[in-house]
Amino acid sequence: MPMRFQQTRPAASGGCGRRAHILRCLLLAVFVAGIASVQARPQSQAAPGCELEPIGTGKVRRILDGRTIQLEIGQQVRLAAIEVPSLPLPRDVEPQARAALAAKAALESLVAGRTVTLKKHGPDADRYGRVVAHVFVEGNKERSVQHHLLAEGHARVAAEVGSLACARELLAAESAARAARLGLWSDPHYAVQRAEDPVRLLTERGRFVVVEGKVLSVRESRGVIFINFGRRWSEDFTVTVLKRNESIFNSAGLALKQLSRREIRVRGVIEQRGGPWIEVTRPEQIELVE
Repeated sequence: MPMRFQQTRPAASGGCGRRAHILRCLLLAVFVAGIASVQARPQSQAAPGCELEPIGTGKVRRILDGRTIQLEIGQQVRLAAIEVPSLPLPRDVEPQARAALAAKAALESLVAGRTVTLKKHGPDADRYGRVVAHVFVEGNKERSVQHHLLAEGHARVAAEVGSLACARELLAAESAARAARLGLWSDPHYAVQRAEDPVRLLTERGRFVVVEGKVLSVRESRGVIFINFGRRWSEDFTVTVLKRNESIFNSAGLALKQLSRREIRVRGVIEQRGGPWIEVTRPEQIELVE
């Protein structure tokens, strides 16, 4: 039975009630035992305003894939804020398999057998019960595992980071790797896709992509803001934002209705609604390309 991570608080209760699994409670107690010492340590080097809350430490037992580790207590941890290629299936072509295995190997070289510090900015766990955290390798000074994977080109910044300040630091690392064509950025399969090629974008349906192009127009209809990259909504690439979320973007300094004729970069999962489409919920999903 997978363990559900819970944030430790003073006088916490309910985690090991009558119905809780005994082993689950023992593992949780071991995992959070180091929190007091973690909170006494200085914060990691991060972009100004990027605040991450320490939630514990643990020794890494094994690496499951390019963004998932398992601690010695059995708890699985998924690295927050990044996307890496999935481990290959039998039908996958060689470049996809190579990128996924390279990401896993890079993560293993960083953390295998080492004690790591976990910090969070967002939900404690995902739907599979894995702790979702920013991971730092302990040493003379903490080293961000996410930052290293991005800088080496083994990962891309995810659609949801949770903090624009944190996203800026991660995006800078990704940008440097992309400019140098490191890792997966050397593979056309993972390259930035062009908004004016909707046919190509539809081949990525259901996958995480980074798309770049010039906005043709911005329209609003029935509570949805449409950022259009072409005149044919049934064929061309479109980005949508719910009107009720517009204030989030305004607060981040990103005025959606002023994006017309601007070159932007968008990240998210490609869906199909007529043409290819990405629904955007967070400001860090959109970058101005200047």
